[in-house]
Amino acid sequence: MNPYVVPGLVAVVLITVGIGVYGLRFARTTSDFLVASRSVSPAWNAAAISGEYLSAASFLGVAGLVLRYGVDVLWYPVGFAAGYLALLLFVAAPLRRSGAFTLPDFCEVRLRSGFLRRLATVFVVFIGCLYLVPQLQGAGLTFTTVTGGRYEWGALLVGLVVTANVALGGMRAITFVQAFQYWLKLTALAVPVVFLLLHWQADGRPAVTPPAGPAFSSATTVVIQQDAVLDDNRTVHQGDELTFAAGDRVPQVSSVDRNDGLGWLLPGGNASLFSTYSLILATFLGTMGLPHVLVRFYTNPDGASARRTTLVVLAMVGAFYLLPTLYGVLGRVYTPQLLMTGQTDAVVLLLPEAALGSGHLGQLLGALVTAGALAAFLSTSSGLLTSVAGVVFTDVLHSTQKTVRDFRLATVLAAIVPMTLSLYVANMDVSRVVGLAFAVAASSFCPLLVLGIWWRGLTDVGAAAGIVAGGGAAMAAVLVTVMGPPLHGWFAQLVEQPAAWTVPLAFVVMVVGSLLTKRRIPADIGATMLRLHAPESLRLPG
Repeated sequence: MNPYVVPGLVAVVLITVGIGVYGLRFARTTSDFLVASRSVSPAWNAAAISGEYLSAASFLGVAGLVLRYGVDVLWYPVGFAAGYLALLLFVAAPLRRSGAFTLPDFCEVRLRSGFLRRLATVFVVFIGCLYLVPQLQGAGLTFTTVTGGRYEWGALLVGLVVTANVALGGMRAITFVQAFQYWLKLTALAVPVVFLLLHWQADGRPAVTPPAGPAFSSATTVVIQQDAVLDDNRTVHQGDELTFAAGDRVPQVSSVDRNDGLGWLLPGGNASLFSTYSLILATFLGTMGLPHVLVRFYTNPDGASARRTTLVVLAMVGAFYLLPTLYGVLGRVYTPQLLMTGQTDAVVLLLPEAALGSGHLGQLLGALVTAGALAAFLSTSSGLLTSVAGVVFTDVLHSTQKTVRDFRLATVLAAIVPMTLSLYVANMDVSRVVGLAFAVAASSFCPLLVLGIWWRGLTDVGAAAGIVAGGGAAMAAVLVTVMGPPLHGWFAQLVEQPAAWTVPLAFVVMVVGSLLTKRRIPADIGATMLRLHAPESLRLPG
C-alpha cells in the first residue's frame, strides 16, 4: 500500500474542515447560508463553481471512458465545458437579476404559482440526489482502490464530512472550500501528467513497461463484461471468469469496445448517431438546469458579475478537461489490465505508479492524484448538498420563522437519501450516472429557464405540463436504466440516452400548453420581464 496516501487524504480533509471553520466567521444569517449574502466576487465565484462542477465524473469518469471507448466519448468533456456557453448566453445575468434564492423561488417570481414551485422542488431534490450518488460512488471506488478497504466506508466518510461542512457554514463557508479544491484538483492532475508524458524511452516504448507488456501485480479474477477476442485467439463471452496469477501478462483485448489499437482512435464505434446527439444535447443544455450550478449565480452582486463569472468558468473548466483525456490515452499504454477487470474508472488513481514504478516519485504522485480525487468528491458534493438543503429549507420545512438551525436540519435530511443510494450502485460507470442527471436537468429546468426568461407568453400551466412531460419522461428513463432489467436495441438507446426526445418534448408541451392557457399569463409580466433584462444601474425595485 502507498504510504503517502492516508496522510494525503487526512490532510485534504483537515484543510477542508479548517477552511470551512474559517468561513463560519462570515456565516451568521440564513442569507449567508443560502447565497453568501450575494457578495461573492467573480474571481472567487468562478473558482468555486469550477471546483464544484468538476466532479467525480470529470476527475475519474472521463478518463475511464476514454480508456475504454476512445474518442467517441470526448463529447462528454466537450458538452460539460460548452454547457457554460449556453448558460452565459441565455441564463446567467437574468437569473441573478430575478432576486430569487433557489429555482423554486424563480418559479414563483416569474409565474406566481405555488404548485409549480412545489413541482420544481421535487425535481431539484431528485436531480441533486441523482448527482450526489456518483460523487459518493467515486469516493468509495477511490477508497477501495488505494487502501484496499471497503467501498462503503469511503462513500460514508465523504458523505459525513460534506454534511458537517455544509451544515456548519452553508454557502458562505463552502465558497472558500470549493475555490481551494479547484486548484488542488488541477494541480493533482497536471503535475503527474507532466512526468507521464516525459517518461518514454528513445524507441517510443514506456520506460517502465517490460517488452512483454504489462502484467498483473497480484492474483486477479476478471469477469468478462461483453464478448471479446483475446490476442491468443481465445474467444470469451459475457459472464465468463478468467483467473490470472501475479506476474501473468495482461492479454490484449479486441472487442466491440474497439480496443484494438487504431480502431480505438477513430470515431464511429458502439454509439449510434442518435445516442451521440442525445448525449451532446444532455450535457450542453443540462448544465443550465443543474441546481448546484444555478445557485452560484444567485451569489453574485449583479448580472454583470454573473456574466464575468461564467466567462472565467469557461476558461477554467476547458483547461481542466484536457487532463483527464490525456490520462485515458496514457492508460491504454500503462494500465490496459483495467480493460480486463472492468475498473476503468480507476485509471487516474493507478496510472502514476503503473508508469513510474512503486518508488518514491510514483507513490508521491499517486498520493497527489488521490488527494485530488477526494477534493473532487468533497467540492461537488458540497455544492449539491447546499442547493438541495436550500430547497428543503425554504420549501419542505414548514417552520414559521426559518433559522440557521432549520438549515442545518435540512442539510442532514438532504444527505440521507443519496448516502443510502450510493451503497447500491457501486458497479455503474460514474459518468453514466452523471449523464442521466444532466438529461433530467436538460428536460425540465432548461426549458423552464429559457422560456421563462425570454418568452412573455409562458404560463404556469404550460410550464408545469412541460416539466412533467419532458422531465418526468427523463426521470422514468433514469429509473429504468438504474433499477430495471438490461435493455437491447433501439429501445435501449431511447431509454439510456433520453435527452434527444425528452428535451424537445418539454419545449413543445410548454409552448402548446401556454398558448392554450393565455389567460393565465401573470398580470405583472411586463414588470417581471423588465426586472430580468434591465441593467442593474436602473435600480428597479424587486
